[in-house]
Amino acid sequence: MRIGIATRIGIAMRILMVTDAWRPQVNGVVHTLERLTEALKPFDVTLEFLTPNLFRTLPMPTYPDIRLALTTPGRVARLIEAAKTDHIHIVTEGPLGIMARRHCRRTGRPFTTSYHTRFPEYLGARLPVPESWAYNWLRDFHNSGQGTLVATKSLADDLAARGFTKLRPWTRGVDTDHFRPDKRKETEFPRPVFLCVGRVAIEKNLTAFLDLELPGSKIIVGEGPELAKLKARYRDAHFLGHRPNDELAEIYASADAFVFPSRTDTFGNVIIEALASGTPVAAYPVTGPIDIVGDGVGGAVSNDLGEAAMKALHVDRTEARQRAMRYSWQACAEMFLEAVEEALGMPRKLADQDAVAAGRPRLVLEPDSDFRSSRPEI
Repeated sequence: MRIGIATRIGIAMRILMVTDAWRPQVNGVVHTLERLTEALKPFDVTLEFLTPNLFRTLPMPTYPDIRLALTTPGRVARLIEAAKTDHIHIVTEGPLGIMARRHCRRTGRPFTTSYHTRFPEYLGARLPVPESWAYNWLRDFHNSGQGTLVATKSLADDLAARGFTKLRPWTRGVDTDHFRPDKRKETEFPRPVFLCVGRVAIEKNLTAFLDLELPGSKIIVGEGPELAKLKARYRDAHFLGHRPNDELAEIYASADAFVFPSRTDTFGNVIIEALASGTPVAAYPVTGPIDIVGDGVGGAVSNDLGEAAMKALHVDRTEARQRAMRYSWQACAEMFLEAVEEALGMPRKLADQDAVAAGRPRLVLEPDSDFRSSRPEI
């Protein structure tokens, strides 16, 4: 019996997710894994996690909020074998990911990977490391698996040009019941309110936003290693720190524009959370924003971030909400399963037939691009 068929007819499947990013970290990787876990339950798929929380850890140099596992390849190998899962997915390229890949290659076990973070650019922002060196290492890391999941077409195109192979689409989702326009409230801050949500770290390029001469108010929500420095430097901005999810939904909806200054993200979950809240997005024309609002629907992109921010004020908020409705965690789960089934040797056509027969959702992809956002077809 093939695992792919089992998944579609309701027989339980277990997948081991090896990740160096996990709670209590607050970032896009952790958020995606948490939501994917829930989205896979209707498919009788359970995710097991091998994370730094199972080991002693030490703080990552230059970023102490991230803890790296202190362990050995042998112990990681034993934990993988003890888990007895049907498939292994390596989420990150950190110590645990490296050791898991080593074990899979030694034992001949198929595995998939995902590309969440532009580490070459992140390293370059902190250390004098040539990007080409990092990309060469990452290419070898990912190409040795049965497939690498990427969130957008522009990222896939970029990685393919660098020699990455077996790239597979893996979109992101948003809870459109939680993030809604009707949560918009009056605010204590002078309008227009320009909002930015995310980790307060150097790679997020927040100074590009904070340096802008904009009317109204600039709001930053999030924590990170650069928070104290930026608060001291930009006294005209409002730093709200971490906010609970319910309050965050109100903050999104109450803003007039959402500014996303990062040039190094691979998607930007916060972009579609803002859009779901009816708040237009302003960003640079880079991977993530260019895929989500690059056509001018729901936001504005420009190499002049200030120009994009002012244009976003005039974007139809209803269109912003409609753009967010293209993204769902169900589609995210479907794409993930497609990559796993392919890695395990199951033909996609047969998987679709099983899905229909079992009354499960089947993902429909645009014929001209596997990387376009799609809604599931029931």
